[in-house]
Amino acid sequence: MSNEKPIIAQKSPIAVQVEAGKNYAWCTCGKSENQPLCDGKHKGSSFSPKIVKYEESKEVWFCACKQTGNEMGQCDGTHNGL
Repeated sequence: MSNEKPIIAQKSPIAVQVEAGKNYAWCTCGKSENQPLCDGKHKGSSFSPKIVKYEESKEVWFCACKQTGNEMGQCDGTHNGL
């Protein structure tokens, strides 16, 4: 098990309009220049993106501090304690 820690991309969530049935690759490492989504910068690390799919089109607030406990990568307010 790696003890690598993700980079905090920013201490506030990022809104994304998601489309029903489409896959989204949420960045878990914090290195992506396409926050909050993965651009492949995790390569060579122990991180991999979290693939999420939504059943309806809506606005989603993705975590950018990379500390969320939400399994879909959505903000859970953890950034408020950083």
